Amino acid sequence: MEKKKMCVLDEEVECDNCGECLRCDLDPGKICDNCMKCVNSEGAEFRAIRITGVVLDDDK
Repeated sequence: MEKKKMCVLDEEVECDNCGECLRCDLDPGKICDNCMKCVNSEGAEFRAIRITGVVLDDDK
């Protein structure tokens, strides 16, 4: 039996592959390209990103 993948934005809902979690927080019209501007921006005491998993070279 395959485990259901849950939405990273709403953990109570099953993922439907809508792609909303891939959107840039600063420019919702853009897909995240890991530029880190959201983490390195000024004007905030701290920034954080949620890590849902780590992929190691051995896992391929």
